[in-house]
Amino acid sequence: SADELKNVLALQQQLLVQQLQQQQQGQGMLHQLAPTNNASLIDNNAATGTSSMIGGHNFMGGGNGNIAANMTAHSDISGGDTNSLSFTPNSGPNHGLVNNMTNYQHFPAQQQQLNQQQQQQSQHFFHQEQQQQASSVVTMPNQIMPMNQSIQNNDDRSAKRAHMVADTAKSSGLPNLIATHLPLLHPTNRDGSILRSYYELSTNDVLNLPPIPTDEEYCARLNNSFQLQSPSHDNNNNFVLTPTNLPTYDQSALHAARFSELALGALANNQVPLALELSNASVMCLRNCVEGPSHNSCMYDVARAYLLHGIFRSFRGDMVRYFKYRRVCLTHILQLNTEPHIEALLAAISFHDAWAYMIHNASEDALPDIDGSLPRLNSGEGCNAAIKSSTEEESIIKAKYGCFTNPSSVATDPLNQMWMQGPPSVFLNNEACPVSRSLDAFACAVRSCCDLAKQQFEGMAKAMGQGQADTGQLGQPSPTTAAVLANENELCSRNIVLSAKSLLDQHNSSMPNERSKKHGLEMVALAMSAFLENGQNDDQPGSSSGGGNSGGVGGFTDGQIKNLLEACDIIIQHPLLLHSPGPLYHMSSNAAILLCHLLNGIYSHCNDANRSNVGIPSKVEGILFDEVLDTFMTMRKLLNIHRKSLPVKLRCHGLPRPNVGPFKKLGPEPDKQPFIELGDTLMCLCSGCQGFVLMGCSPCVAAEQLSKRAVSEQVDLSADDQLLDFRDLGDMDDMHFDDDALLDVLSRITHN
Repeated sequence: SADELKNVLALQQQLLVQQLQQQQQGQGMLHQLAPTNNASLIDNNAATGTSSMIGGHNFMGGGNGNIAANMTAHSDISGGDTNSLSFTPNSGPNHGLVNNMTNYQHFPAQQQQLNQQQQQQSQHFFHQEQQQQASSVVTMPNQIMPMNQSIQNNDDRSAKRAHMVADTAKSSGLPNLIATHLPLLHPTNRDGSILRSYYELSTNDVLNLPPIPTDEEYCARLNNSFQLQSPSHDNNNNFVLTPTNLPTYDQSALHAARFSELALGALANNQVPLALELSNASVMCLRNCVEGPSHNSCMYDVARAYLLHGIFRSFRGDMVRYFKYRRVCLTHILQLNTEPHIEALLAAISFHDAWAYMIHNASEDALPDIDGSLPRLNSGEGCNAAIKSSTEEESIIKAKYGCFTNPSSVATDPLNQMWMQGPPSVFLNNEACPVSRSLDAFACAVRSCCDLAKQQFEGMAKAMGQGQADTGQLGQPSPTTAAVLANENELCSRNIVLSAKSLLDQHNSSMPNERSKKHGLEMVALAMSAFLENGQNDDQPGSSSGGGNSGGVGGFTDGQIKNLLEACDIIIQHPLLLHSPGPLYHMSSNAAILLCHLLNGIYSHCNDANRSNVGIPSKVEGILFDEVLDTFMTMRKLLNIHRKSLPVKLRCHGLPRPNVGPFKKLGPEPDKQPFIELGDTLMCLCSGCQGFVLMGCSPCVAAEQLSKRAVSEQVDLSADDQLLDFRDLGDMDDMHFDDDALLDVLSRITHN
């Protein structure tokens, strides 16, 4: 408040006078007299501005210019290291804090003072909130607070917190939404740490993106990249960049990346209103980055923020904005050829694109048209950069697979403008991280399986007389299929999954720590191995229900059963993986469907043995049946709970219950009925997933099930509006407006 500021300034004046007197006495104790109380409330401008009010003396000029410099240097205004501002005390009329600030030519002095004021206000707000939280849990012994008094105290704390948020937003120039959630970004904030843990256990367990640098780490990186020297090249006047004087645009870039991570963490924790607010805060920070130039050191974090925000919008069913933010991310990747972790970002895009490829049934006609607002990237720029920096190994890859592994070339490839297609460029890059290479390999395998499922369903529709008139496209393979056919030994689905598993084993052996193990990718490897294990067709997922698989049970091989159970066990032990990007949730549902087929196979075999009195079911089959049933029922509960939180068009199968219990209707021949009626399954809209449910069905039954699914789809799609309705979330009415405003600015920049 104004009174508190007056008191602080008065105290500052007294301390300055004492310091001047002691310096004149020659005691040499100037550094011990720096103010430590209420320093976080003192703005650097206000602290130095009081020099003209003390006895008419000018402490910023003459031989006393080092007083204010040392005072500011030793004041812990951010609650961190008290020596973070490395001002060197000098004597003489031309040395002091003002000259040190003007030596920093890259950022104006006014901008630095504004940044320091914002930092101090946010830190002060954070400390006050922590004190309030601590005081709210302290109770006196043997005293019980009345309920009405407790409610009143809670209301007072809420009102005081809202007042502090308003004051912080007003004084620092930050929007209220950012000021409200800014404390969550502090490393010691408990709620923020919880949300980051949810993000790490769900999203980043699969994507494996590097951590966002702290403000201190980012400043150290900038200080190492360039030396800010005075025009006279006097090393004693160097200005050291610290979190208190970090440029606004760079700080906004770091905040945007952190808010995008917390938004995905809140969504994984089913805190939807909070997730929407954090996502909108990320958009506001990104708008700050667009309005001014950010340093190249934070360009990777800006690209990461756009990608994670696009993934968040895709989880809400907004695929148009996902494709737009994805393209903006590619424009930033175009400038990051030498970034160490750029392959991780490309692999993350590729893996989530495989999910988009799946839900759009591998059809480019179903994609939105975004070229009018965000034009496609110029492929010539990426190719020129790739040719200039190409090595002998890259030339060999280009000659064999027809693609460059250079990041700028991948970003500008015409095939990759809407989703990643063709050869897996990150997987083919031997210099990339093993986890990123395996992630890109899994994405290529998923696209290949989706292409095959699309061909099968189009052929089925044509045979049933329901195909479209322009069926000439059936003979045109996709870029991924063309690449697989040209290099079948390396890129066919089964072989590339085996290569990806080898890369994961390489990663696990190099990092034996359990925390570094990627459970999500292990699940994908096991599930894909089970889907593709078939002696007749390498690329047809889940088609092993027929005979010819010796040593198995219910039409499945022992290896398939083992992989299915292990994949499902990972999801049961780590259910947050269902919230991860990519097709992992759909793989989990399809693995549960295969467990249904396995249960039906064992159940049918046992009934046949009992009816014919030829042998009795083995004890091993009974143990296996119980184990598979327990696994299926647990998976069914987890998947159905997660399915209800998704938009209808993103939902995978609704799993049916077994035909047990007193309320189940049995037919005339109950012994011939399956244990689980898969005809009651609410099938996914993806043709690749529908093939798992219709496995072993005749074309007539498959066509009937597909027509039933089409009718239920029209009824269920109305629920999407209720799920995506923000009217009951108060201030979130402006969420679409902020997104559209950001995209409009980006559109104007790209067109210019």
